[in-house]
Amino acid sequence: MSSSTWEIVTSALPQIITAAIQYTIPLTLISFVLGLLLALLTAMVRLSPIRGPFQIIRGLFWGYVWIFRSTPLLVQLFIVFFGLPNLGVQFSPWTAAIITFTLNVGAYSSETIRAAILSIPNGQWEAALTLGMTRRQVLFRIILPQAVRVSLPPLSNSFIGLVKDTSLASSITIVEMFTVGQQISAKTYEPLLLYSLVALVYLVICTVLTILQGYLEKWTSRYVPTQH
Repeated sequence: MSSSTWEIVTSALPQIITAAIQYTIPLTLISFVLGLLLALLTAMVRLSPIRGPFQIIRGLFWGYVWIFRSTPLLVQLFIVFFGLPNLGVQFSPWTAAIITFTLNVGAYSSETIRAAILSIPNGQWEAALTLGMTRRQVLFRIILPQAVRVSLPPLSNSFIGLVKDTSLASSITIVEMFTVGQQISAKTYEPLLLYSLVALVYLVICTVLTILQGYLEKWTSRYVPTQH
């Protein structure tokens, strides 16, 4: 590695890491937590035995999931940030990114949570209700703890995917890691080197998250009998 290349690396890498700490990681964490809350609400509404006019509510949630799972995330970002101002609704880049990522995560994760809840045998509902537990108690004490274990791998994958998807926030002027790489590349004329550094930081972050995912899966499965 030449001295000039090394100078670029030592100068750019701290800036890329700083952007990760200031923007990429907070954007991921905030959006994912809010997205999970929305996903849980969406899954519960779609699974609830709603009758009569309240079926419209379930239909609205179904429509929300359908729209956000059927359109590209980049298009959603552009609609929220560039499109809604035409209707008099304007958000800062940070707020627009959080709203879009939250809605996107909520749509995908709601299907994961819904499938996890449906995977629990109905016999457990019936047995718990027979013992005098309310449906709320059965849900939060018996069904959801098992559903968490089932849904953990796909939800973890969604979280790791969101870390990488935050690079799309550069398209609405958020100065996250990819944007920093672009800016430095424009000054140094070293796109391969700079984008490789950005990829390296993403690789490290996602590798750490993958390791943590493995530990979480083991911890949530600690009471599950192993099959030989």
